[in-house]
Amino acid sequence: MQTQILLDFFLRDLDKLVAEVEAMPTEESLWRVGGDVKNPVGTLALHIAGNLQHFIGAIMGGTGYVRARAREFSARDVARRDIVAALATARDVLKSVLGKMQDAQLDEPYPAEHFGENRTTFFALLTLLTHLNYHLGQVNYLRRIFA
Repeated sequence: MQTQILLDFFLRDLDKLVAEVEAMPTEESLWRVGGDVKNPVGTLALHIAGNLQHFIGAIMGGTGYVRARAREFSARDVARRDIVAALATARDVLKSVLGKMQDAQLDEPYPAEHFGENRTTFFALLTLLTHLNYHLGQVNYLRRIFA
């Protein structure tokens, strides 16, 4: 039940992120910055896709995904359809990995020390969810500036 709730929140927020990307007025606006947000919508979306595929897909699910974090922040002029496709892939990974998890696994140590030594999987997933939501807020802010 708890794992399903987490999955529902991840999917809800990923769907919102896709809607924000699709609502940007032009392809060029995906790569503009404004206000205090220093990363454009395209960068933030690619970063979230890579982050989730790495920490949930590769580390928890053994998908074999190899993250190119520097590229998440350096890529420019990636087409909207490619950004949406990366988010769709992350969505599929979430459904696959978290959809198979049992609630008891949430109390187990997360299989990497990125979130601190002996942190639970539940802690790691909450951290990833709040990270997604933080960047979703930045994307929403930028979309409203450029709409």
